[in-house]
Amino acid sequence: MVLDCELILPCRNEARALPALLARVPAGMSVLVVDNGSTDGTADVARGLGARVVVEHRPGYGAAVQAGVAAARARYVAVMDGDGSLDPAELLPLLEDVAGGRATMAVGRRRPVTRATMDWHAKVFNVVAAWWIGRRTGLRLHDVPSVRVTRRADLLALGVRDLRFGYPVEVLVRAHRAGWSVVEHDMTYRPRAEGTTSKVSGSLLGSARAAHDLVKALP
Repeated sequence: MVLDCELILPCRNEARALPALLARVPAGMSVLVVDNGSTDGTADVARGLGARVVVEHRPGYGAAVQAGVAAARARYVAVMDGDGSLDPAELLPLLEDVAGGRATMAVGRRRPVTRATMDWHAKVFNVVAAWWIGRRTGLRLHDVPSVRVTRRADLLALGVRDLRFGYPVEVLVRAHRAGWSVVEHDMTYRPRAEGTTSKVSGSLLGSARAAHDLVKALP
């Protein structure tokens, strides 16, 4: 069965995570890797595993995701981190909610397998950010989602502009203003693949940058 959904993986030096990650992609779902300045051969590894690859030279998570959405060919798009911390096999219930009309967008709530999976500063950022987003927009979520599934046309119509770590927050803000229905699904969150580093939560500096971008993205 062919799923009319393309999985977008924004990647920067994620070559070591891709083999195991792509092996877990649901059958019939196409994969688009967006290489955002990798120096470890991420693009070559992705192509060798059968993924389509686009290169985005502008730095930043938002820039990579936007490039992927623009290049996608399927009716539905799923966005997930490329570091191996999340399981693409768990995307199907999110896609079913959107394709079935039960939600405009389905997002993933990361549920760490152990307490050590997520660094303390990432946990603090996540709790505070989710609370702040809820207070400012009315969206009651438990996580700032790094996993999102929606119709490609709907996502493009939002006109998201953030090129950095504020991108997921701006998506939520604009989706709320547009009257989208958003549902949240639990997703297993494991340690990222050995040899990869999170650009957002992998360091105190990364969390601080994400917090700065979040403040800019909120109304």
